[in-house]
Amino acid sequence: MSERPPTQHELLAFYLEAGVDCALAEEPVNRLSETEAEPAPMRATPVRERPAPLPVPRTDVAPAPDVAIESARELAPQAKTLDELRGLLEVFDGCALKMTATRLVFGDGNPQARVMFVGEAPGRDEDLQGIPFIGRSGKLLDLMLASIGLDRTSAYIANVIPWRPPGNREPSPHETQMCLPFIRRQIELVDPDVLVCLGKPSSQAVLELKDGIVKSRGRWFDYNTGTRMIRAMATFHPAYLLRQPIYKRMTWKDLRMIRRALAALPPRESA
Repeated sequence: MSERPPTQHELLAFYLEAGVDCALAEEPVNRLSETEAEPAPMRATPVRERPAPLPVPRTDVAPAPDVAIESARELAPQAKTLDELRGLLEVFDGCALKMTATRLVFGDGNPQARVMFVGEAPGRDEDLQGIPFIGRSGKLLDLMLASIGLDRTSAYIANVIPWRPPGNREPSPHETQMCLPFIRRQIELVDPDVLVCLGKPSSQAVLELKDGIVKSRGRWFDYNTGTRMIRAMATFHPAYLLRQPIYKRMTWKDLRMIRRALAALPPRESA
């Protein structure tokens, strides 16, 4: 018995999962058609042609990865404030992801928060609005924060990669290394008391952990902000929990550890 053809809804869902989120033409094009376009007719009589324009140097080509990584390491420490860091990212052309993304996704929440959450990279919704963790995964993160008495006014949220990879693919190691100096500087400027890495890529990039997230989660690590050591933890990414809800129980244990750590902090001295 032959399988039934997919419905339009199933096809659209497949395209969305594959990263196809916009149309390039009003009518569909059959790329597998054997019919070839007829060649343009040749001019019967030669006419005087204009001279070919001089080639214009391309400005949308990213530099070599090693050069871009070194440039990021030199630029990021120059930012004295989060606004300056955002400005540096706006003009940084070392990462090719910037050329395919809609906009920069820098950070959200309270820059003076005592806890900071760091994910991997923006998705489609984040790319369209320029805000990290919105859409389905963002709603789940908001629920996770609310379960321990937090929200976006009492936490700060960012990503290792500030531009969406095409089709929501995983960032390459070079792309991660290009962006790592900027997220490290972002953590230094926020200067939280507790740092939470969401997911394996974030924990391996920021905390330099070698194990997977299942082994790494639920433990405290030390993170050096450059001026002091702070407590850091890895837990599951909300997007992963949407696919694997069985791990929500473990995440709840991690969230309670974070709540206890925040509750034990002494009050901050007023400036």
